[in-house]
Amino acid sequence: MYAVIKTGGKQYRVAANDKILIEKLEGAAGDQVTFDNVLMFTKDGSVEIGAPTVAGVTVVGEIAAHEKQDTVYIFKKRRRKHHRRRNGHRQVLTSVTITDILTGGAKPAAKAKAAPKAETSAVAAAAATGKADDISLIGGVGPKMEAGLKELGYTTFASIAAWTADDVAKVEAHLKQKGRVGREEWIEQAKELLAGKPPRAKSDKARA
Repeated sequence: MYAVIKTGGKQYRVAANDKILIEKLEGAAGDQVTFDNVLMFTKDGSVEIGAPTVAGVTVVGEIAAHEKQDTVYIFKKRRRKHHRRRNGHRQVLTSVTITDILTGGAKPAAKAKAAPKAETSAVAAAAATGKADDISLIGGVGPKMEAGLKELGYTTFASIAAWTADDVAKVEAHLKQKGRVGREEWIEQAKELLAGKPPRAKSDKARA
């Protein structure tokens, strides 16, 4: 069983468990999305062609991540005019995992929220106090990064130490710094500061 859907001005052949890369969609990683613009549907050898869409068929998916593509450079030059222009563009696409194809006008069931993971005793105790920490002591968190983290509500070492993979993806997308959290080990640094260890950066050690 598969379907052909249209989104972002393009058509995609999809089936359950397929992963597709499409034009950017609104939403965060883990959010459920539906595609009602189904152009064709086939099951058990029978084929339905839409006019223009197939009625009662809905494709359901889940956002896996938002990804930036490689930079495309545009260079324009006019001979003997001393005219040169160079521009770059990075397209943002959304990775979606197809979870189901519904027929007969069925509506997707609401996605159950995952139970929060149990935190370590140190993290839980620090989070319970609700007191903000100086998160700029984490190496790589400057004024701009600190402001971005506070916009997302991360003001303590405990909240950063408890990040999941989905949290990291959301933070990096908000800060527009893909891969920075893992590269600079923000989570590990937050756990070290929770345990009472000094900051890694020498300048921060003097401040502490």
